[in-house]
Amino acid sequence: MSDPITCFKAYDVRGRIPDELNEEIAYRIGRAYASFLSPSKVVVGHDIRLTSESISEALVEGLRASGVDVLHIGTCGTEEVYFATFHYETDGGIVVTASHNPKDYNGMKFVRTGSRPISGDTGLFDIQALAEKNEFAPTTTLGGLSPLDHRGAYIEHLLGYIDPSKCSPLKIVANPGNGGAGAVVDALVPSLPFEFTKVHHNPDGNFPNGVPNPLLIENRQSTIDQIKATGADMGIAWDGDFDRCFFFDENAEFIEGYYIVGLLASAFLDKVPGQKVVHDPRLTWNTIDIVGAREGTAVLSKTGHAFIKERMRAEDAVYGGEMSAHHYFRDFAYCDSGMIPWLLVSELMSVTGKPLSELVRERMAKFPASGEMNRRLEDPMSTIAEVRAAFEPDALKIDLTDGLSLEFEQWRFNVRSSNTEPVVRLNVESRANPALMQEKTDAILAMLGGDPA
Repeated sequence: MSDPITCFKAYDVRGRIPDELNEEIAYRIGRAYASFLSPSKVVVGHDIRLTSESISEALVEGLRASGVDVLHIGTCGTEEVYFATFHYETDGGIVVTASHNPKDYNGMKFVRTGSRPISGDTGLFDIQALAEKNEFAPTTTLGGLSPLDHRGAYIEHLLGYIDPSKCSPLKIVANPGNGGAGAVVDALVPSLPFEFTKVHHNPDGNFPNGVPNPLLIENRQSTIDQIKATGADMGIAWDGDFDRCFFFDENAEFIEGYYIVGLLASAFLDKVPGQKVVHDPRLTWNTIDIVGAREGTAVLSKTGHAFIKERMRAEDAVYGGEMSAHHYFRDFAYCDSGMIPWLLVSELMSVTGKPLSELVRERMAKFPASGEMNRRLEDPMSTIAEVRAAFEPDALKIDLTDGLSLEFEQWRFNVRSSNTEPVVRLNVESRANPALMQEKTDAILAMLGGDPA
């Protein structure tokens, strides 16, 4: 057996180039994916990173050496591979991307037919084992390689979520962070009445303005500055492979993803009440309140895209949202998209005539939240056990779906351990009482100790 391949994670492949991921490993992953899935036709695409094209070429060689026909969509976002896989009814799809990781990293995300995710629970580690073993049948028939121009059909699909004729001429700051989102924004522009100010618009794998990750506070300033300079109605920023988007209101204030989940849930349920919405356990009260008011059913799921997608399929949910800015849509094969959310929010602002700040202000006041607080700890599980022992006696409700959630009459919290590092993540919310929320956040953080992560 060859040396272990260390770039396989819980949901995807991520590794530093070239020691953890390189062309030889990519080739073996292509062979292993084909051996595991036995597909006839697979979609492949890659993000804008400097190493993505060569890694993609090696991956394609591995697939073709296994007799698999490859439909190559070229430079794209993760969701475009999802789209092409379900739209063209192929047997699977692979995107070469490392999302918001440092620029010397790369990786892959995998789906099977219908764009169902392949994660650690559903075959990813089987693919890893096959790639490590590196014993594949000799090539007898080389698979084909065809370019696939999917972009037109993808843009048409995106526009199907809104009625452009109902949209007002909003002024929008769009910041792809030199990732891949700019090309899709450009393709959407002719069909929309919006006026765009483009920031860090051109794709550049050198990331001259920092790795595109708007969760980092230092990466938000360029969007904030342009909103203030142009008097824009909204700002949108994306991560590198644009499967997440982040919102800023007309006052250049960053909007926590939690409140966008509620906003998107209302966008669907206002059109068709009574549907199901899936959400994660970290912050819940706002989502439950909004969905209940529209005769819908809020369904709790474990955090993570594979769990959310699986639960959405089981429940036939119209929408699923995580506070981390992943938003999932039934009509998008239950996959996450960083384009559909801002289109829906733009339409909602247009139809209601309300600025984004007003659309979320009431919800933020009704359910103030701490935002996710991360602490690096040596023994996360024992620390969480101590927090449980201290707070559980007074709790009205306990939930262990993902980490520890304790609910009280006027506040609740979720504390969970990271899947990949010795970090504990805390979220606290209250009922219209920001002082109580802050008091409880400080108390739990004091118990956790550790350094911010």
